[in-house]
Formats: sequence, C-alpha cells, structure tokens
Amino acid sequence: MMAPYLIYAIWGVTLLAVVACWAWQDGRGAGMVNLAAAVIDFVLTCVLLSTVPAKGATALNDYLLLDGFGVWVMFCLAIVYLLASVYALGYMRRMHGEEARLNRFYMLFAAFALTMFLAPVQNNPGLYWIAIDLTTIVSAFLVGFQRAPESIEAAWKYIVIVSAGLGLALLGTVLFYWAGTFVFGPVYDMTWASFGAIAPKTESVLLLLSFLLVLAGFGTKVGLAPMHTWLPDAHSEGPAPVSAMLSGALLNCAMLGIVRFLGILRGTAISGFAHTALVLLGAFSLLVAALFITRQTVIKRLAAYSSVEHMGVIALGFGFGGPLGTIGALYHMLNHSLTKSLVFFGAGNMMHAFESKEIGRIRRVLDYFPRSGAVWLAGAVAITGAPPFGLFLSELTILRGGMQGHDIWAVWWMAVLLIVIFIGFLDKFRAMYFGPRPEHAPQMKLHFVDVAPMVLALAAILLLGLWWLPAIWQHLAAIAAQLGEG
Repeated sequence: MMAPYLIYAIWGVTLLAVVACWAWQDGRGAGMVNLAAAVIDFVLTCVLLSTVPAKGATALNDYLLLDGFGVWVMFCLAIVYLLASVYALGYMRRMHGEEARLNRFYMLFAAFALTMFLAPVQNNPGLYWIAIDLTTIVSAFLVGFQRAPESIEAAWKYIVIVSAGLGLALLGTVLFYWAGTFVFGPVYDMTWASFGAIAPKTESVLLLLSFLLVLAGFGTKVGLAPMHTWLPDAHSEGPAPVSAMLSGALLNCAMLGIVRFLGILRGTAISGFAHTALVLLGAFSLLVAALFITRQTVIKRLAAYSSVEHMGVIALGFGFGGPLGTIGALYHMLNHSLTKSLVFFGAGNMMHAFESKEIGRIRRVLDYFPRSGAVWLAGAVAITGAPPFGLFLSELTILRGGMQGHDIWAVWWMAVLLIVIFIGFLDKFRAMYFGPRPEHAPQMKLHFVDVAPMVLALAAILLLGLWWLPAIWQHLAAIAAQLGEG
C-alpha cells in the first residue's frame, strides 16, 4: 500500500525543512525552504487523499491509522500551510527588528506544521494526545514570537489554559483504557478500535465520565465555549500567518479527537447523550461568538471570535450526526480553513498598512487598496456564511442534517445566531470600508505574495460554494459511512 510511504514522506520533508531553516541564517532563504516544503506536502497530501482506502487501514505495526477522516484533516492543514507560507514571505519582512530571527520563525512554523501532520493519523489515542500537546508547545513560541508584552501574555495564557484542558483529556483517555482492563485484562493494545470494542461492555457511568472529560479537554483546544478564553488572545497577538494556522488547521486537528471518541460510544446507552452534549457546546459557542463579535474593536479578535463561531457550527454538525450533519461538518472544515486564512491575511495587510489593530483606525480600505480590499471584503462576506460561498453550502447542509434529527431547537438556534453574527460582523467591515477618511493615508504598497494567497482562497471558496465537486461529496460520504453515520 502506497499510503504509509506518503505519510513518511510528508513527515520527512517537513522535518527536513525544520532542520534546514534552523541551519539557514538568512531569513529569506529559510522562508523559501519552508515554502518548498509546504508545496511538496500539499502535493503529497493530494495524492494521499486519492489513494487512502475508504474504510481505512493501519500501518507501522498498527501505530498509524490511515482513514479518510484523518487524511481529510491533513488535507485542510496542507492547504492552510501552503497559503500561509506564501503569505509569510511578505508579512514577516515587514516586521521591523525581527530580520535576524526570521529563520527561527520559519523553523518553528515548519515544526508547527509537522506536529499537526503527526496527530490525525495516530491510531493510539495516547500518542494522538501527545501529538496535540506538542502542537501547543511549538505554537506557543509562535504566538509570543514578537516578544511584545501582549504577545507574551497571550502565549502564557494559551499554555496554561490549553494545558489544563489537555490534562482533562488525558484523564479521560486513561479512564477509557482502565475501563478496558475489565474486558481485555490488565494490558492490551490501546487503539481506537480496541476502545470501540470496549465501550458496549463497559458501565455507562464510567463511559460518560470519560467522554465528558475528553470533550472538555479537547474542546478547550478546539476553542468551544466556555473553554475558549485562550483563543481570542492567541489568535489576535500572533503574526497573521500563525493566526491562520491556529484557526484554519489546528482547531480541526483537535476536533478530530472529539469525533473519534464520539464514534467509540456509538451503539452504547450514552451515545445519544454524548451527541447532545456536543450539540449544547456548539450552540453555546455560537451564542458567545455572537455576543462578542458585535462588540469587538480589534480586527484580529473579531476574526478570532469568528473561529469560535465556526467551531461551534462544526460541533453542531457532528452532534446532529447522520449523513448530512457529518458531511456538512466535514465540508465546513475545508471551507472554514480557506476562508479564515483569507480573513486573517487581509487583517494582517491592513494592520501593517494603517499601523493599528483597532477597527476604528482602519478606514476607507477600498480607496487605498481597491483590489486587495475587494478580495478581503468578499472574504468577510464569505466568513459570515453568506451565498454564494462554500460556508453557506456547508452550513445549509448541517441545518438540513439537524432537521432530520431530534435537536430541532438547535437548528433554529443556529439559524437565528448566524443571522446575528452576519449583521454584527459585516457592520465592523462597513465601518472600515465606508467610514470617514483616516487622518493619515497609508503609504504601504502590497506585493504579489501579500495578495495572491487571498485570491487563491477566494477562488476556492467561490468554486466550493457554486459547485460541490462530486469527488469531494463521495469522499465525505465515505468518511460519514466509516464513522457510522450512514
């Protein structure tokens, strides 16, 4: 089977980029090395997506799980890694005083991508937890890379809150394993499949406690409310390429863990309760996002709370379950990765151009940046779930999935709050695009690498909104079937 070797190649290329960027003292050269790795990883992931068995397979003595779900998360990651690597070439050069440290940035950036490439294909839940924990350690250095007081504070807040959450996830994983000792004996192979075999034979109370710990733990990493408090600071204080990776790639990797544990409970007495718990967290995340989006004054925090919103939408999709809910959530992962990258790239450009993070000081964007401003505005419309972009189609599919289940209240809740978020989010852009002229006109000129990733992302989400490619539908339907959702 070709798939394991593609995984090894992705890991090897990314690790080679980490070492090369560390050894290469020139920041521009390190950026090109990182970009080359991102291009190769994207190509390899596309090949992997087309070759991975529909029902999944294991490799490396059952330590690797090569299934459609894990590879889909890797595909979303590879797209964001590529776009962010292109964008970083221009963005990072404009960070004054950091020229001597750019090779360290690209080394950490590639290491961050490597840790995320490790997580989705781990067949051992314990190793998956370790990989997710590694993403926290590496990305914390990226969040605090600028060494400003706000960045350092955000990095520490990120480490403390997420580490506490992952501690709960570890405890839940240990309890799952302990439950298995009553079935398989004191020692057995810890895999997702063995956990699935244990669940129907285990006490419901123990299963419920284990799942709630895992849900709270990995839900912290996902940014589901009320465990989301690290996310607005980390996403807003890190460099824009890092913000795109945190939002468009990392959150998907953590959501994968919740969904895998949710699948373990299928067929047990608490399966319905577990789905309801995920629906409740998703619904509450939408409420928190709606309340804070309407009050934001900082542009990247606005985008960060939008991440809380969309993780809530994805949680609702998987919580609703069924073919449509699951397929819609998987499609939403891809659309959110593309669209949120576009939004953060545009925010990074305007922050540098107007020399401010404050929405109130970014004015008349179209007057000064007619082309890139139009692309950013289209991205803002897209991120609110408006047609004809991909997020509208995935949200509509999730709503349809919810209407086929028992959580009709959550469908109406989601629909109403999405309208509130649409109004609140675009009202902030109305102020930036049609408000009074700023006192000092921006003098910065945007270059090809500043705008090209935004254009590519916009073209993709427009295509995904106008035409749901049959190959993607078939792949997502196969994943839903593998997850037991029809």
